[in-house]
Parts: sequence; structure tokens; C-alpha cells
Amino acid sequence: MIRVLLAKPGIDGHDVGVKIVARALRDAGMEVIYTGLRTTIPDVARTAIQEDVDAIGISNLSAQNVTMMSQLQELLIELGGDDILLVTGGSLLPEDIRALNDMGIEGVFPPGTANEDFITFIRQHVRTREGTEA
Repeated sequence: MIRVLLAKPGIDGHDVGVKIVARALRDAGMEVIYTGLRTTIPDVARTAIQEDVDAIGISNLSAQNVTMMSQLQELLIELGGDDILLVTGGSLLPEDIRALNDMGIEGVFPPGTANEDFITFIRQHVRTREGTEA
């Protein structure tokens, strides 16, 4: 079973979208761990390692995605979790999407993304990392 950690770091208190994503992933057969509101990126990294997740999804509506994902990448490398798939969503400026892609963030999902799009993306990329067919 694919294990996904969903997090809502920072002071952004709007969590309707991440809860919809959590439900969609659970309905698709994935195990979802949701950290709740106002967590920190170091807590997200530590929890991901402790829970041995396959993917981390960061939801953010305060235009901090680039900063948060950069910090998360660095912490995961330090903690030995650099094989964890990273995805992010929320309010994303076009220049932020380009910056995230340039950083190697494999899944960037702006508002309006269909549930099936991120579900398929996670399934394909986790399977690819595990060395099985998509």
C-alpha cells in the first residue's frame, strides 16, 4: 500500500483542500497520514522518516511553496529520505511552478487539478521508484 504524508505547514489555516485530497487518496486505496494545521517543515521531514512514507504532499496557500519545498528537500537528504516522492499544491504562481520544477519537485498541482491527476501521478511515480511497472 502506498503511504502518503499530507502536511499543511506554516500559518495558513485553510485546510479544506488538503482534506479533500486526503479523502481522494484514501478512496484510491492509499494510506494517508495528515499532520494537521500549522506544522513545521522539520516536523514534516521527521514524521515522514518515522512513518516510512512513499510520498509527501505539501499544501500551502500563502505562496511559500518554493521556500518550504527547498527546506524539505534539504532536510530529507540529511535524514536519508531523499527517495521520498515530493508533491505540492495550493496557490501557485507560474514562476513558482517553474522554480519548483527546476528544483526537481516532481508533482506540482495548482488549484483545479482533478483528483485522478494527482492520484495517477503518485501511483506511477511511487511504482517507478520501487522498480515495478506503472
